[in-house]
Amino acid sequence: MANILGLSCFYHDSAAALIRDGEIIAAAQEERFTRKKHDPGFPHKAIEYVLQEGGIGPADVDYVSFYDKPFLKFERLLESILDGVPFSYPVWIKAIPTWLDHKLVIKRTIKKEIPDLNPEAAFHFPEHHESHAASAFFPSPFEHAAFITVDGVGEWSTTSWGVGAGNKIQMKQEIHFPHSLGMLYSAFTYYTGFKVNSGEYKVMGLAPYGEPKYVQAIMDHIIDLREDGSYRLNMNYFNYASGLRMTNSKFHDLFGGPPRKPESQLSQREMDLARSVQDVVEEAVVRMGRHVRKETGEKNLTMAGGVALNCVANGKLLREGLFENIWVQPAASDAGSAIGAPLITWHQILDNPRKVVPGKDSQKGSYLGPGYSTQEIKSFLDSRGIPYEECADSLEAARKTAEIIAGENVVGWFSGRMEFGPRALGARSIIGDPRSSKMQSVMNLKIKFRESFRPFAPSCLRENVSDYFEHDSDSDYMLMVAPVKESLRKKMSPEQEKLFGIEKLNVIRSELPAITHVDYSARIQTVKKDNHPAYYELIRRFKELTGFGVIINTSFNVRGEPIVRTPEEAYTCFMRTNMDYLVLENIILAKKDQPDWKEHTDWQSEFELD
Repeated sequence: MANILGLSCFYHDSAAALIRDGEIIAAAQEERFTRKKHDPGFPHKAIEYVLQEGGIGPADVDYVSFYDKPFLKFERLLESILDGVPFSYPVWIKAIPTWLDHKLVIKRTIKKEIPDLNPEAAFHFPEHHESHAASAFFPSPFEHAAFITVDGVGEWSTTSWGVGAGNKIQMKQEIHFPHSLGMLYSAFTYYTGFKVNSGEYKVMGLAPYGEPKYVQAIMDHIIDLREDGSYRLNMNYFNYASGLRMTNSKFHDLFGGPPRKPESQLSQREMDLARSVQDVVEEAVVRMGRHVRKETGEKNLTMAGGVALNCVANGKLLREGLFENIWVQPAASDAGSAIGAPLITWHQILDNPRKVVPGKDSQKGSYLGPGYSTQEIKSFLDSRGIPYEECADSLEAARKTAEIIAGENVVGWFSGRMEFGPRALGARSIIGDPRSSKMQSVMNLKIKFRESFRPFAPSCLRENVSDYFEHDSDSDYMLMVAPVKESLRKKMSPEQEKLFGIEKLNVIRSELPAITHVDYSARIQTVKKDNHPAYYELIRRFKELTGFGVIINTSFNVRGEPIVRTPEEAYTCFMRTNMDYLVLENIILAKKDQPDWKEHTDWQSEFELD
């Protein structure tokens, strides 16, 4: 038996995973334990959890797989700094001490941070995009498939494609830094006033409110996008290669002014910029897909890297019909590489076979984090004198919850093992009735405390997905956007057709208004009984009651806070917001029955707004 510890850390969204004989035992992001969103530090708590879940200690670890090659990354950093002298001096001052202290000597750092680690444990350091590719292909349900990885930057590579077959992956082609589709999107994230490395999904959500008026300017001045999906950026418009800012004055002049100040009023310009860069990235992804399909002949595609979280681009690629199936790593950004790196060790380096069950991936629904028993939950509630109703089991609780949300109540839903990756998938979710016209604004402003324009995703019974959406394939991990069916849409009046930008927000667009975005799209999660029986039962019962096998699903947190992990965190979030009910496994709590909640700190200031 081989226990392989996978790690990704020191850049963004640190994580740890335990792989045992090729099986994913556990995986978690450090942010869920430290409550610091996108925590880049050494993942002490995540390591402690995955080892505990596997029933082992540090001394039982046989291999440690780190998600990239630090020396190659340091080489790229040094070259970028030298190329930018003297303007890159601030980067030197900020980055070099950290690199010399622990990033460059990562093997020594790991041994120092895990003092009881098996002294005989072997270390492996695959390249960054190899780890991404492995995280996409090895857990996928395909015996062989093409892969595409796209992110900001690893060591040098920013985009790659290749082929996976059996227990091996083979890189075929790469694009290198500073040319980066991820950096392009992040530059517009920064320019539109959102936080880089966490606000990109806001740009994606804002895009449908805008018009593609800047697409030509981007294509003419910013990116040389070729027919095969390869590209080069015009670095005269950027400052990220050797500076501390994403964009420069030439970029600002091209798009009509300085970047929007964070938290300031959104204007039509930001909406049009979001739409324009989204359209360009979608075109780049589709062109890559065409090229990869032609070069490999593969009918299946797997994807990873931060840009693979752009579910709008993924949905467009799927609808192009280039591939029969597309599987995206649920934790597609660097966190997922904590799974990819040890799978390279097990399959590629140790040459162990890979077992594939057709139509079923090995990611276990991405329910790879901590879970809590009814007894643990009751112990917490009883210790605080918190009133609750206990159901016979989680299925009974699910059926009662369906009745609660059918009455237009908002519910915090805490069920099973926590999700690995950025999406709530029915383990740590806030759920509601998608038929409600008021639900989007209520959940955004009174529960999530976030921007009103943000769309909500539907969780849908897998067997019913094509009844509501122009989509009929698995989307277990909420990484595909598809149009709402024409038969469910509501015709807009001539006055509504004339609305522009954010004015479009409150128009009722379908029979499921709370999950229908302004462009009639939805980010779909398909739910299967064998992945999460209680969540499936909830939606099944909701269909019995309402005729719709679909509910609202958003992550169980407020803006700036990581998704909740423990029953105590779930209860705290429940009491701080306007949620009506909280379900903890088979236990239901009604807000009206709860004792008065008193805050002892300015809790919202504790979380860094993203």
